[in-house]
Amino acid sequence: MHDHQPEPVRPRSHRRNTRRTIQAIIAGGAIAAGCVALVSAATAQATQTGQPASADRQSDFAAAAAEFHVPESVLLGVAYQESLWDAHTGGYNTSGGYGPMNLTDVTPAMVAGGEAGAAGRGDLATFAADPSLHTLTAAAKLTGLPAERLRGGGRDNIRGGAALLASYERSLTGGTSADPADWYGAVARYSASPDAKAAGTFADRVYGTLRSGARRKTAEGQLVQLTAQPSVRPATGQLGQLGLRAAKAAGTECPATVDCTFLAAAPSNGQVANRPADGVDIKYIVLHDTESSYDSAIKTFQTAGSGDASQYLMRASDGAVTQMVANKDIAFHAGNYWFNMHSIGIEHEGFAAQGATWYSQTQYRATADLVKYLAARYDIPLDREHIIGHDNVPGPQDSYVAGMHWDPGPYWDWSGFMRMLGTGLKKPAHHGGAPVGSAVTITPDFASNLQSTTVCPADDPSGATPACAVKSAPSNSLYVRTAPSATAPLFGDQAVHPNAPEGGTDSIHDWGNTISDGQQFVVAGQSGTWTAIWFSGQKVWFDNPGGRNTTPATGVRIVRAAASTSAPLYGSGYPQPSEYPAGLSPSTQTPFTLYTLPAGQAYVATQPAVPTDDFFPTGDTLVTGADRLYTIQYNHRVALVSAGDVR
Repeated sequence: MHDHQPEPVRPRSHRRNTRRTIQAIIAGGAIAAGCVALVSAATAQATQTGQPASADRQSDFAAAAAEFHVPESVLLGVAYQESLWDAHTGGYNTSGGYGPMNLTDVTPAMVAGGEAGAAGRGDLATFAADPSLHTLTAAAKLTGLPAERLRGGGRDNIRGGAALLASYERSLTGGTSADPADWYGAVARYSASPDAKAAGTFADRVYGTLRSGARRKTAEGQLVQLTAQPSVRPATGQLGQLGLRAAKAAGTECPATVDCTFLAAAPSNGQVANRPADGVDIKYIVLHDTESSYDSAIKTFQTAGSGDASQYLMRASDGAVTQMVANKDIAFHAGNYWFNMHSIGIEHEGFAAQGATWYSQTQYRATADLVKYLAARYDIPLDREHIIGHDNVPGPQDSYVAGMHWDPGPYWDWSGFMRMLGTGLKKPAHHGGAPVGSAVTITPDFASNLQSTTVCPADDPSGATPACAVKSAPSNSLYVRTAPSATAPLFGDQAVHPNAPEGGTDSIHDWGNTISDGQQFVVAGQSGTWTAIWFSGQKVWFDNPGGRNTTPATGVRIVRAAASTSAPLYGSGYPQPSEYPAGLSPSTQTPFTLYTLPAGQAYVATQPAVPTDDFFPTGDTLVTGADRLYTIQYNHRVALVSAGDVR
């Protein structure tokens, strides 16, 4: 979610004073009145498809490939790139696609709200004629199956994808070759992208998977594998037969694997700079979601005075990117000017509160390529201390804490994404606890870490959520409690909900009582299966049987208050007023009163101490202070502490 920031420099941060710009996805129709809970994956699939979930997805792929004369390796490669072979229990993704084969079924309601892959599609008449939004309907006709059977994500979804892929191959070559190399054009068309580069990139990734092979246990617990075919050389010349439009990459800063276009945001939604040549280092990459369609986000960023922009905007359906602010310049995206100074923002078409809606694999992979490119260019470490979510950015001062955004939310797969960057833990055997006083990294298994959250009408201003609903879905987060017991109250952060009763909630927007994949904390105690950590100035607990949700952290810096009293914390890193030259307006930064680093507690410093600084566009003036600040993982968000106040 982008943050409203109507003024370019002063005040330092702006709390967004408008509600979400566009409605959240209507998840599978209207939510029933009252609170409801999602059922288990297997039960949900059986209910939604009218058939039992398959006990052997590998056999489903083999049978569908034989039935529709598609090389099994090609079918497996396409599904791996679309979904990692996961069924997603009948829920659709950010581009309106269902199941392992990502068969799209975008509804008029989605288009009316500018949602789910309908970005830039125009009016309803255009939508109705766009086959890329209705591949599930086409697959249903080819197989003779009811559309509802294909939506469920089981064996019939795979059959529908195979039928669709075979139809593309026949229209392109007149037959269905047994040679995987002959299917490049059909695979590119399966991407449903109108852009030649994005379609070609998708096909290249599929054939890269064919050459390397793949093996994975799905979210439903089924082992699927694709045997490597290192000698396959696809007929890439087929791409030119598809009549796709050429990409417009002029002025963009993107890797060769990402389909990138430049379209400038309104100048008032950012600030001209010359990073890092002017001394303003780029330290972070901040990931967001738009809470709107791709097209709507572009319009918002181009609207003068909206105060919203980011460097990049990622389309859900095919991973195409619009760059809207040059990386040398500052975009207003994080609701904290100091963090905006030192970061690049990447917005994703998507909706944080929709647990039944999954971010597409195409989106993840394009973002991973972009992040690796930016990290190499600006020397940004590929870890969760530098690749952060909007929900990890602190409020710049007390009055902004409660209003800080919480995207990309609990349903962004941080562990899977970090593995795409070439980092992250790859084997469950690496999990485990650590002694009191040492640090752990939070590492739940995303697919099996089902967490329940409550989504209420206030979280969805579209009106599509008429009553509060409890959603259970794979999550990157764990709840923390006040004692080592599942019946103990959730930790309550009064800074997040200043008017709420004591104790935390399971509300989707209550980030104050959650810890997230990749974050690092110092162990404060053990009791049975429960682990305690220092968190938000308190000792909190989370269930961690056998250390399954943590990994010992090595090579980290742990800081403690240097004196017997607590150390002050900050949400931004500006110099002292006396350090500003005459004629420049000093920052009015003050320490948090809501948060401190108490004596006796310990926290992980997520990077070396950096100098305080402030930037003025006039003359590219950078003011640097004498103090140096550590960034610590304080709660769900980071905080800043003076190096002189800790040891």
